Amino acid sequence: MNNEEKVITFKDLGVIDELCDACERLGWKTPTAIQKEAIPLALKDKDVIGLAETGSGKTGAFGLPVLQALISRPQRLFALVLTPTRELAFQIKEQFEALGKAVGVTCVVIVGGMDMTQQALELGKRPHIIVATPGRLVDHLEKTKGFNFKALKYLIMDEADRILNLDFEEEVDKILKELPRERRTMLFSATMTSKVNKLQRAHLKDPVKVEVSSKYQTVSKLQQYMLFIPCKHKHIYLTYILNEIGNQSVIIFCATQMSTLKTALMLRNLGFTAIPLYGKMSQNKRLGALNKFKARERSILLATDVASRGLDIPNVDYVINFDVPMHSKDYIHRVGRTARAGKAGIAITFVSQYEVEVYQRIEQLLDTKLDVYPTVKEEALVLEDRIAEAERFAKMEMARLDEKGGRKGRKREAGDDTEESLGVRNRINNNNNKNKKKKFKK
Repeated sequence: MNNEEKVITFKDLGVIDELCDACERLGWKTPTAIQKEAIPLALKDKDVIGLAETGSGKTGAFGLPVLQALISRPQRLFALVLTPTRELAFQIKEQFEALGKAVGVTCVVIVGGMDMTQQALELGKRPHIIVATPGRLVDHLEKTKGFNFKALKYLIMDEADRILNLDFEEEVDKILKELPRERRTMLFSATMTSKVNKLQRAHLKDPVKVEVSSKYQTVSKLQQYMLFIPCKHKHIYLTYILNEIGNQSVIIFCATQMSTLKTALMLRNLGFTAIPLYGKMSQNKRLGALNKFKARERSILLATDVASRGLDIPNVDYVINFDVPMHSKDYIHRVGRTARAGKAGIAITFVSQYEVEVYQRIEQLLDTKLDVYPTVKEEALVLEDRIAEAERFAKMEMARLDEKGGRKGRKREAGDDTEESLGVRNRINNNNNKNKKKKFKK
């Protein structure tokens, strides 16, 4: 068919051969919509504001132009990427290193939860690219001798709306004051909030705005469902659904880290390979949890909203909103963990009697009514006694961890998936042996 649209390649966008080869090695066959829009502008040295949904290939949209500029005029401390979360920072570093492998690009991550002295040593080596969260970067600008951004050529702000929503405004202002005025700036955001608008007016020069999805939307291959259930039956229906779907990869979003941990402990007691991820875990534990899930060593990841933005886990089959997100826009970002890069996925939102109003706001935002996820009530409620027992186990385990944390002066990371060190696995086994007659069938 001659009238078919010509397939656009990275080369067509002006990307040099070394980087085109790197894209091919990473399996990036053709540019995504945001990459088609943003890369040619960035290669013409324009400031860019990119509005695009999560999972749209934003890292490539800023990574390729930055690397291309670095290759043509190599220098240390060339680019700074600001991101809202530590996990996202490590992911961006991985992509920069993969894309720039052939040309020896050096990249360091500067985030909280890691040793500051070690970070200062890494900064002393003057890497090409720094990926950082604002708080820790300000600490280094104020305390690390000889560290500055006087020669910086590129500033990237990824998930800018989230950075500003986390009340990093003061830190961002301090960082911007330390940067040279003669630089290129690229700002990426899923939504154009008033704070983002104010920031771009003050700090970008004649920016070109590229927008891939102007309306709040979810990916077309995503099937979305809701389930209206009493609050006290949430764990029962969660277990029922996990049984039904078998060994698929699932992210379950909970409102609080207490809920995340309790649900993870309950699911482990029932024999599921569940692993929690939340803000107060140390950085190494968080990355460890994430890597186990990515490697499919664990099939269920429970997370607070800290994990809902920017995490690129390629194989998530299901997203379950155990709690309805308080902010409707967070729904878009949560369900954006599945159906990524053209794959299909399913999202299920549990709505209790206390969450109807918040849920209705999500339906308004999406401008659609979600179908009810098919369940058989009688089959689900058969699990009631076994779930109650697993909930009691989780409660006792949390009390024990609290007590242990209190004795040590600092609460132990209960969500680090080290059942051996906590003795959790032994107690689960003992508990299950006592109850062999009513053994749970997964």
